[in-house]
Amino acid sequence: MKRKFFYCLLLSFAVVGLSHAQTFVLVHGAWHGGWCWKEVAKELQAQGAEVYTPTLSGLGEHQNVLDTNINLETHIQDIVNFINMQDLHDVILVGHSYAGAVIAGVADRIPARLKKLIFLDAMLIENGKSALTSQPANLSDNVRAATASSQGLSVPVWSPEVFGVTDPAQIKWVSDRLTPQPFRSFDQTLSLKHVYGNHLPLTYIACIKPQMAQLKVFGDKTKSSKDWSYYELPTGHDAMITMPKELTALLYKISQVQ
Repeated sequence: MKRKFFYCLLLSFAVVGLSHAQTFVLVHGAWHGGWCWKEVAKELQAQGAEVYTPTLSGLGEHQNVLDTNINLETHIQDIVNFINMQDLHDVILVGHSYAGAVIAGVADRIPARLKKLIFLDAMLIENGKSALTSQPANLSDNVRAATASSQGLSVPVWSPEVFGVTDPAQIKWVSDRLTPQPFRSFDQTLSLKHVYGNHLPLTYIACIKPQMAQLKVFGDKTKSSKDWSYYELPTGHDAMITMPKELTALLYKISQVQ
């Protein structure tokens, strides 16, 4: 009888633990791939979370399919399809940098499968605008000019140092994995049919040491808005590389907020 009671007690604890498990889909930014979340995914999984790190079309291990047909819509559909095919529900959807536009599009399509949106030092692209038209004109002009070498196919990679990576070993690791960004993903406008975020809880995490000047406007916007929860990390743009443990702790903390 005691053995049976003990077994039932363990089973009840297991069920409670599973019921509180969080599901994260982590979407990388421009030039990156699912690889960049390696340490964060490991840390979240250690907390009992279910973690997915898909790579967008034309990038990372999918660089071999890069062509001019890949655009923002392609990347939105990548994540919609991934969530649907994996049959995920109550997803905490995290978008880094450029992927802010991607997860906004995903939320517009499948809000019923999502629990909340977390924008990690991300671009907040409004309906009818693109990544390029949401940036200072000089930066957009430089990006367009940089595509000349590929005849408009892609944007050459930026160096890891631009993303706030300073450790030599990490610089090499990131540099070895960055791949050109499909140009049309920057150039195509975001089309939303619903209010931004589609009524899901919105959180913004700003990376402020150092802070990328072109992203400060987005962080400032959310910091002063009652519609957003706002947090900061004292590290550079690629927080998943430079501060994975601290980022993990913050993501987990946000996941617990009701």
